[in-house]
Amino acid sequence: MDVNIKISKKVFNDVYLPYIENEDRYLIFYGGGSSGKSYFIAQRWVYKLLQPKKCNLLIVRQTGDTNRRSTFPLIKQVLSNWNISEHFKINESDMRIVCKLTGNEVAFAGLDDVEKIKSITFANGELTHIWIEEATECQEADINQLKVRLRGGKSKKQMVLSFNPINIQHWIKKHFIDSGLATVCFSTYKDNKFLTEDDIKALEDLKYTDEYTYEVYCLGRWGILGKTVFNARAIQERLEHIPKPIKSGYFTYDYDGMKITNIKWVNNKENGYINIYQIPNVPHQTKYCIGGDTAGEGSDFFTAHVLDARTGEQVAVMKHQFDADQYTRQVYCLGMYYKQALVGIEANFDSYPLRELQRLGYPNQYVRQYQDTYTGKTEKRFGFKTTSLTRPTIISRLIAIVREECEKLNDKDTLEELLTIVRNEKGRIEAPEGGHDDQMMGLAIAYEVREQVVFTHDAIHVDPFFNFTFEKTANHNASGFGDKITVV
Repeated sequence: MDVNIKISKKVFNDVYLPYIENEDRYLIFYGGGSSGKSYFIAQRWVYKLLQPKKCNLLIVRQTGDTNRRSTFPLIKQVLSNWNISEHFKINESDMRIVCKLTGNEVAFAGLDDVEKIKSITFANGELTHIWIEEATECQEADINQLKVRLRGGKSKKQMVLSFNPINIQHWIKKHFIDSGLATVCFSTYKDNKFLTEDDIKALEDLKYTDEYTYEVYCLGRWGILGKTVFNARAIQERLEHIPKPIKSGYFTYDYDGMKITNIKWVNNKENGYINIYQIPNVPHQTKYCIGGDTAGEGSDFFTAHVLDARTGEQVAVMKHQFDADQYTRQVYCLGMYYKQALVGIEANFDSYPLRELQRLGYPNQYVRQYQDTYTGKTEKRFGFKTTSLTRPTIISRLIAIVREECEKLNDKDTLEELLTIVRNEKGRIEAPEGGHDDQMMGLAIAYEVREQVVFTHDAIHVDPFFNFTFEKTANHNASGFGDKITVV
């Protein structure tokens, strides 16, 4: 039977036209709501089903029932709009669609029924294509199982993922987009020429009534469910213009059990955990400070942020899953590298880094006021203590910096974490379940430490617990505790 089917380019939104014939292994469509991406993907599949080239498609969502309410009627809608329903056999009960002209077939399944997915077969050969709608609802292990289904056979294989971005730390972003593994098409409502003026007005009214929803839902910017604490627009705009690290790596050194010598910087882009955005080759009067957050309750990472104390610019960031001694030695090296920067590390969960820096002879630690509850005397202690009073204070300062001076923040991972921070039902500022606040706290402490660099010049006596005085170490030139740092 000769059938002449012509499909005009006018039925497609222009932004999607380059992807109709795309055959890359992984293809991602994401962006704002009302962009028409799901409808285009349905159009694309119908187009491919009509081709003589083999296309056996499995359409997947987290649950099978959602397919019946979304992707299944979407395919049927395209068939109806193109007036070609007669060329397809539609099985409503089994949710199967077969093209009578080519034998190409579509099956639908939910990830809640893994055994059903394993048993799906096609009359016209092997599975060749998978479409995962609302992919951010799926677990990494589930999508890995679908990857296995695309192996083998002689036909070209493709996996398509579509979603609206929500959590900026989602594994899909890191695995497929940031890595460059997938070909990506980004779109928003502004790319959908089929929206009415009323539709557009309703979306753009959100600019004035719910700015965060507009940024995430309408403009398709990565965010998180719920209201962020830090200014989302400022962060998103900064993420679009952040610099790449000048170098990434870590420090090596010699350690004889007493002191650290022969410090060297090792460039290692793949496995490095320190990103440097400004090397300390600025005028001699420039001072630096470091704020650090140790791994404690609900935290997996040690972090450290280096600031130019004069400008407040974030010039280096360290983040890694260390043992406490490894972390302390890297902080020591980092501090020496930045001209004996003033180091302030959180003292809540582990005092080891503070005592170890003192034992190693690090010459410049942040000092806090401490009141002995037994004697009532005010003493001096190393490190920053996070309490119910100090935590809101330092976070409030950081909120203002992000809102008004976000251009001073250079680290992508830090900014992305800040975008996820929310208030819980009790009003406490925290990371969402499964998230982290290590970068936020380290950066907030760094800005608190900066105040002492800039404004404190008087001599400070340290608690005898630390077995030395601040005046002595402040004047100590650290000779023998850090030779000239070289780059290897």
